[in-house]
Amino acid sequence: MNSLNEPAARSAVDVELRRIERRLEELVATVNQLKEENRALRQRQDTLINERANLLQKNEQVRGRVEAMIGRLKAMEQG
Repeated sequence: MNSLNEPAARSAVDVELRRIERRLEELVATVNQLKEENRALRQRQDTLINERANLLQKNEQVRGRVEAMIGRLKAMEQG
């Protein structure tokens, strides 16, 4: 009786192994996709950090110019 069940058992194992193999392939594809998304997000983050630093620098320059203009205007009022 065991010899009759052996091919069926082997077939069931083969089916399960193929199912696991397909699932592993899906997981590998998902991991690769997430790695690419992560790389793109890190690149975007770096770009935004640089843009923010530039904007802060420009903001400080504008603040300095406005303060200088206010100082000149006050000096003109007094003069």
